[in-house]
Amino acid sequence: MSLELDVSTLHYSKVNRLLREAILEGEKEIVLKGVNGHRYLAAGVSANVKIDIYGIPGLDLGAFMRGPVINVYGNAQDGAGNTMDEGKIIIHGMAGDVVGYAMRGGKIHIKEDVGYRVGIHMKAYMDKVPVLIIGGKAGDFLGEYMAGGVIVLLGMFSRYPERPIAGLFLGTGMHGGTIYIRGKVKESQLGLGLKPYALESEDEKLLEELLKDYARDFGLDPSEFFKEDFVKVVPYTHRPYGRLYAY
Repeated sequence: MSLELDVSTLHYSKVNRLLREAILEGEKEIVLKGVNGHRYLAAGVSANVKIDIYGIPGLDLGAFMRGPVINVYGNAQDGAGNTMDEGKIIIHGMAGDVVGYAMRGGKIHIKEDVGYRVGIHMKAYMDKVPVLIIGGKAGDFLGEYMAGGVIVLLGMFSRYPERPIAGLFLGTGMHGGTIYIRGKVKESQLGLGLKPYALESEDEKLLEELLKDYARDFGLDPSEFFKEDFVKVVPYTHRPYGRLYAY
């Protein structure tokens, strides 16, 4: 049995207090209904708990979290997964800007499009490798200053078919990690010194594993993802702007 809470009339601070109290009391499955811009949901939570959210959560969903699995049956605002350490956030709609900011572990799966500066400052931490998979398209500065982890951009479930799969300045300042893009991306869209490369066998194995998990979350057929080739974007140096500041 899950605990169901209607939070439509509650201030976000009250919702967060109720959520934390329920977790302390041992609840393992919690359903939040009527969510409408409530901020900081599950922020800082360190527990193996499943949280289903109906509505649109506000800023910094799951920030600094370590362990929860969050299902959002709707869109999400900016900053989802900010500096998250472990767990998973599954968004069945669109997400805003700076999703996965500085995340260092766990997974974020998004069914549709995302905004700007998504995956900025992502980093691997010890044995943790964060993963961010976007089913739709992304705005400018995807993977900016990325230091580790994996971003997968599918471009398949977008509400904006006329737009390119990614915006400008993709991977700007990138000095670690990998961005996989389904289809083609123009080199003019990439940050300084980056270019798309063909996949190697280890890339294909990793993508197959990651996308099977993604497909399970949304009830999709994973074979559909591979009907178009992927390219990868990786940094050519760990100090992309070192020469600008060296004398």
